Amino acid sequence: MLPQPHPLRAILFANGVLTDHQAAGAALAAGDRLIAADGGLAHMRALGLTPDIIIGDLDSVDLEEAARLEAAGVRVVRHPPRKDETDLELALRLACAEGARDVLIFGALGGRWDQTLANLLLLGHPDFRATRIRLLDGHQQIYLIQGQTVIEGKPGDTVSLIALGGDAEGVTTAGLEYPLNQGRLAFGSTLGISNVLSEPEATVTVEQGLVVCVVVGQETAADGSAGR
Repeated sequence: MLPQPHPLRAILFANGVLTDHQAAGAALAAGDRLIAADGGLAHMRALGLTPDIIIGDLDSVDLEEAARLEAAGVRVVRHPPRKDETDLELALRLACAEGARDVLIFGALGGRWDQTLANLLLLGHPDFRATRIRLLDGHQQIYLIQGQTVIEGKPGDTVSLIALGGDAEGVTTAGLEYPLNQGRLAFGSTLGISNVLSEPEATVTVEQGLVVCVVVGQETAADGSAGR
């Protein structure tokens, strides 16, 4: 049985690397709006999912398959190859325009470094500040903190806080092994890397600036990732 539906939640599949399809499938709930950003359709096929929407220039999609899905009722939003946004940005803009306030994105990391960096920086785009956006793969997730956020996980999970676009000031944490009280995370500094959840929930408050939060579940951290 799927978990209870999340109101106004969209699930986006991009055309990057997705290392854990099983974890992606487990994150879905009834009522989620499923959007394939162009070649992200392949990840959905691997999960046995049919998208509600396919969007992009369709250069990574079998056109006959797209036509079959469209005939079966899937909405296909076509864009020209010469465009100003990536397929993932187009998908994210569409999801937000249609009312999504909580967005999970799979397949946004790995592969080409330029695409990965652009996908990460989408979190900081001013147009998406009102939307909760998380990039997920396996036991790792990335999201943006502006103001106050509650981090959920398990004691022992790794939490890294990284200033984005300039220094983050007035950073206060609770529920992490290495606390900050009105601290400063300098842009480019590694001070916030590899903190640890000491409770199931932690609170992070950022008075000024933007902070990227990376949560790594213990199953992934045990695979041999580098420590502090």
